[in-house]
Amino acid sequence: MSTRRRRAIALPVALAGAGLLLAGCAPAVAPSGVQVLASFYPLQYLVQQIGGDLVTVTSLTPPGAEPHDIELSPRQVREVGDADLVVYLSGFQAAVDQAIASRKPTHLVDAASVPTIAEHIASQDAAETTDTGIQARDPHFWLDPTLLAALAPEVASALSTADPAHADAYAAGATTLEASLAELDTELSNGLAQCERTSIVTSHAAFGYLAQKYHLTQVSLSGLDPEAEPSPARLREIRGVVQQYGVTTIFTETLVSPKVAETLAADLRIATAVLDPIESESSSGTDYRGAMEQNLAALRSALGCS
Repeated sequence: MSTRRRRAIALPVALAGAGLLLAGCAPAVAPSGVQVLASFYPLQYLVQQIGGDLVTVTSLTPPGAEPHDIELSPRQVREVGDADLVVYLSGFQAAVDQAIASRKPTHLVDAASVPTIAEHIASQDAAETTDTGIQARDPHFWLDPTLLAALAPEVASALSTADPAHADAYAAGATTLEASLAELDTELSNGLAQCERTSIVTSHAAFGYLAQKYHLTQVSLSGLDPEAEPSPARLREIRGVVQQYGVTTIFTETLVSPKVAETLAADLRIATAVLDPIESESSSGTDYRGAMEQNLAALRSALGCS
């Protein structure tokens, strides 16, 4: 993961001296509320919606970064141990798993331990064998809003344990979020109920939960690894799917190079569009719900929904 470096700004000596004096007089501003670390954006969104002004939530995955292979700085590893609460998905980000194992945060929520989410992850058909022989399954449960909602009570409970004085506020925040996600689920269900096509061709196999929930069939160029290159045989299979089912669009993603998908689409004389797996916070400021609604619009256009 690349690091951002601040540019050094040359200041006149007098101004620099004045700045140092002012900095010495000003007290450091500590973050307010319960300090929460989320391992990537959808979990950050969930905690913020539940905790509101009572929490300060930081994501270990920077905006615009690919979360699968992030590396943590020594400072971030220390923060994992110092945070009041850490919310993560075990098995998704190896660096986060290692930091949690070494630092042992006091309060911890693992989305993969929530029974409803764990059952869906275990039932996913799209499995790959990693270099270490481990069977990897699609982790993108948050693309089914009802599964993201299933995590809300666990987070509210953990926040209440860390901050008992505001337990009622956290419970109310979870209830409000669950209602919002139920509305989103209804919007998606209604929007995808009557479509001319149901097959979606995607860059990588990130949309299994969305497809399963809304009765679509996902066909991906590559597997779970977003950086993997599809084989010639796989490209021939995709070509056959496009021709057989009248697919009009190949979906690219926000954090993955679209070159292969665009080349294939041009060869097949069909369109491309963006389908966001919502793994990272959008640079445009669009939140989780907004990104899901944009996904719905893209799907409806590609699938010919009425």
